[in-house]
Amino acid sequence: MAVINPLRTFVDKINHYPSWLRSKLITWVFRYKVKLAGTTGIEVLHTDGKTATYRQKNRRKAQNHIGSVHAAAMALLAESCTGFLVGINLPGDKLPLIKRMDLNYVKRATGDLTAVASLTDEQIVLMQTEDKGEVNVKVRVTDSAEIEPVICEMIWAWVAKR
Repeated sequence: MAVINPLRTFVDKINHYPSWLRSKLITWVFRYKVKLAGTTGIEVLHTDGKTATYRQKNRRKAQNHIGSVHAAAMALLAESCTGFLVGINLPGDKLPLIKRMDLNYVKRATGDLTAVASLTDEQIVLMQTEDKGEVNVKVRVTDSAEIEPVICEMIWAWVAKR
């Protein structure tokens, strides 16, 4: 029998709230748990359990020397978006771990960045039934001009909590 995941319970509960409130609550909880996300200003725009949408505004604390979003902030955005999705789909007795991040920076980012991550039904079933394993979480990061400045591949693993 799967152990209840408190984060998933929270997300399911607040998904019944108005969208403006839901986004603020999820963002607050996420930033409370992931301190660096609070520093850079990552926002959780939407999640339904299968997809998640996060935004990184081009603010001073997250900028590089040329005034665009720093490469490390782009990596944090993609890692946060995919990790949250994996985290809410695992049973409460499993621990998500990033196994590999492949990031290819192909264009200069302009303006704010948006990351959209998604899981397939098969990946969700695998995470809920296997004691340990890994999944390649699809994520697309775009800037305000709808250009994809970074191509990301995120491999997440999970193991039993000790």
